[in-house]
Amino acid sequence: MLPFKLIYAEGYDLNLGAHVFPSQKYRLIHDRLLEDGIATEGDFLAPEPATDEDVLRVHTREYVHRLKTGTLSRAEEARLEVPYSKKLIEACWLAAGGSILAGRRALQDGWAANIGGGFHHACPDHGEGFCVIHDVAIAIRRLQSEGAVARAMVVDTDVHQGNGTAVVFNGDENVYTLSLHQENNYPFPKPPSTVDVDLPDGIDDERYLAILEKHLHQAFHDFAPDVLFYVAGADPYREDQLGGLALTLEGLARRDALVFDYARRNRVPVAITLAGGYARRVADTVTIHAGTIVAARDAAQHGADRARTQAK
Repeated sequence: MLPFKLIYAEGYDLNLGAHVFPSQKYRLIHDRLLEDGIATEGDFLAPEPATDEDVLRVHTREYVHRLKTGTLSRAEEARLEVPYSKKLIEACWLAAGGSILAGRRALQDGWAANIGGGFHHACPDHGEGFCVIHDVAIAIRRLQSEGAVARAMVVDTDVHQGNGTAVVFNGDENVYTLSLHQENNYPFPKPPSTVDVDLPDGIDDERYLAILEKHLHQAFHDFAPDVLFYVAGADPYREDQLGGLALTLEGLARRDALVFDYARRNRVPVAITLAGGYARRVADTVTIHAGTIVAARDAAQHGADRARTQAK
């Protein structure tokens, strides 16, 4: 049994069919975690969909209305880069509910993971880049509205800059946004996060990890969050179809461990979302995402072991 909960529903599948975004990956990750003995069925919780009130804390009423009524313009649908359907909207509201639940469980247990979410390109008045609504922002605003947290940090290691995150939290001193991404890649332009790290094409494990550690050290020096949302993209992988970095499977595992180590040492609860991943072999994307859960498990267990040792 894992020392924290995983949030998942069969409805997470965006029903995209033949598409570069392998939305079946959510089911495959769920199955891999069970097959490899990483998780049991008892480790999973099913979310409720976010309410419209939740979504409206981040998105404009006009945009939400068009999503719910199927009245997006052709240009708006094209910008999404995924085919519009009622099933798509249901899946996105469910994923946002999953990130809310992950945030709550992280505050309760220290760690939690949404096997989905991380739709960081969605902006208040539109969606883009496979992202319809911004589940992480919705979760943070819900937790803040309840008084559960005041200050939040978003660490985004997807290969693409989190432009929606940057726009939603622009000027908000209570949310620190760190995006580590490939400079010569979508989106263009890149609105400013609290800190943006523009990485050169083809960067390898060692250079990437050194840069990440430097910026994690600075982030936790400058800001003390009540919760950390980790947007753990699988697409910095060297075999990714939409990325241009050169991280190995080992390097991505070390990336996750580094983020979790900083959170653990600073005693900050972590809510994980899995974000993008477009490897030529879907099995590689599944391996990377499952590895993020393993890294969180190891960090949580290390923290528990250390606490028991100190208590003796």
